[in-house]
Amino acid sequence: MEDIEAIAALQDPVRRRLYEFVAGQGREVGRNEAAEAVGVARTLAAHHLDRLAEVGLLESGSRRLTGRSGPGAGRPAKVYTRARAERTVSLPARDYRTAAELLGEAAEQAGLDAALCAAAHRRGEVLRGSAPPCGGIEEAMETLAARGYEPYLEGVEEATASAAPVVRMRNCPFHAVAERFPPLVCGMNLALLEGLLGADAPVRARMDARPGDCCVVVEVIESSKNNEH
Repeated sequence: MEDIEAIAALQDPVRRRLYEFVAGQGREVGRNEAAEAVGVARTLAAHHLDRLAEVGLLESGSRRLTGRSGPGAGRPAKVYTRARAERTVSLPARDYRTAAELLGEAAEQAGLDAALCAAAHRRGEVLRGSAPPCGGIEEAMETLAARGYEPYLEGVEEATASAAPVVRMRNCPFHAVAERFPPLVCGMNLALLEGLLGADAPVRARMDARPGDCCVVVEVIESSKNNEH
């Protein structure tokens, strides 16, 4: 019932836009920033943000947004981030997570990493279908977004002829199982994305785990980057 209530809370269009904005930032967001981003009054944004926190879709806290401390620094402001807990609804009830965890446990114990990665690579190719290999960073981000990875560019301001931006992902679609079997599932995820992007693409997926993000990143292949300059 809690999951149903949480998902039902997103039915309100303003509340949904606020949730999507906060979730897309990857950091704490204050009420003023969220209200301005979706074009509503601060009081209305505060009401919806608190409701999202109440049902467990957001987590709330407080900090001084001025960055100062001590006298004259101002009162702490309420801030919000996306909750890490997953919410799912299945009617009738289904328990695919337990099945995935049991399969992951069996595959890990049997040493089936290579076979799993091969199957994941083939599935990535099937998902790409008859489309040619990914054409570049922008197309890669569109592909990743369509699969629920929530990609974003890191290092855009610092990007130079010798340092291209890297695509990181705020969401791992396999997060729950990856937490229990990191090497197995992260390797599977990498192989899936390699198949999805294509062997001849000017971008590549590689492992670069960082807390809070997907374990895989996508970057321009060195030779392709040099050809652009």
